[in-house]
Amino acid sequence: MKVFCGIDWAESHHDIALVNQAGDLVAKRRIKDTAEGYGELLQMLADVGDDPADPIPVAIETPRGLLVAALRGTGRKVYSINPMAVARYRERHTVARKKSDHVDALTLANILRTDAHAHRPLPEDTELARAIAVLARAHQDATWRRTKASNELRSLLREYFPTFLAAFAGRTTNLASREARAVLAIALTPTAAAKLTLTRIAAALRRAGRKRGIDQLAAQLHQALRQPQLHHPPLVEQAMGEQARALLAVLDTECTNADRLSETVAEAFRQHPDHQVITSFPGLSDQLGARILAEIGDDRERFADARSLKAYAGSAPVTRASGRSISITHRMIKNDRLAGAGFIWAFAASANHEPARAHYKRRRDRGDRHPSALRHLFNRMLGQLFHCLQTGQTYDISKAFTCTQIAAA
Repeated sequence: MKVFCGIDWAESHHDIALVNQAGDLVAKRRIKDTAEGYGELLQMLADVGDDPADPIPVAIETPRGLLVAALRGTGRKVYSINPMAVARYRERHTVARKKSDHVDALTLANILRTDAHAHRPLPEDTELARAIAVLARAHQDATWRRTKASNELRSLLREYFPTFLAAFAGRTTNLASREARAVLAIALTPTAAAKLTLTRIAAALRRAGRKRGIDQLAAQLHQALRQPQLHHPPLVEQAMGEQARALLAVLDTECTNADRLSETVAEAFRQHPDHQVITSFPGLSDQLGARILAEIGDDRERFADARSLKAYAGSAPVTRASGRSISITHRMIKNDRLAGAGFIWAFAASANHEPARAHYKRRRDRGDRHPSALRHLFNRMLGQLFHCLQTGQTYDISKAFTCTQIAAA
């Protein structure tokens, strides 16, 4: 007798429902989110004939967590069903919109019973690939937090200390550089900055790790920070300086976290067998390549072909046709992390790889705007990456682009 399991996940407890092929409820139970509760779940599955050679599949609404990790460790297929899809399936049986944890668990089990072929189980990635995914996403989040902290500090400085922004305008696009943070730490207000000596500025630059041109840069900053500007009243200016000190502390922390995670994810990525293939592509560094691997994984059976991977990344267009109306637009439902990494990848490749730049320019000449042209380039190179990963080949420019395109580039 074939049995299907549905789990309605919650923070402190989980509802379990087991159904057979006829849709009859075989067993149900609420377990706690503990090791003892997990043992009860395994016992429930064993009582209905769970076999290590053919384990009972499980449907749940989340792809992460200790429960999911433990279930994947048993070798069974685990299906992560989107909660919105579960709500639509629930409406197939009732229009009253009633909802309970047990009903959701039963709905999840019935999804596997009737439509398992239409859903994709969690990929069977290796342990190293899953570790890289954790580190790469953490690094990406740290980078976003660093940008947020930098923008908040820049917004505050623009209100009361524009000369500091002007002093570093030609050297960096943000305040995350070590030199800018080191100088700001000793010059939190325009009044304090005007009193700085060349010696203190040079010492701050040395603490930031600068090795060359210290005296020349210190002289330039000394002059730039003494430029006349409008001032708030002294007490207000001092209060804004204290606010800047707090924001600077946050930025320092986020910069440290981003730098440390960058080194960690690069070290882990270099140990993966796919490192050589991925980094052979133009525009993919250790950090960006790790982000790509984190989202596509190393399970070769995860995507049936390159088209499914492109749809998952959001680079392939989507067609909506109804009657005489046909529209082709870019995908809104996608893996946002992979799509973001792909945008950076395409931008880097178009700036440093001649055939990729020529492809980008052709799309622009056809009327594509900048995001659309980059998305088209990402779509092409993602298909090439899929082929190389499947065959174990590294990037070959003569195969990636035709001879005519290479000559034109």
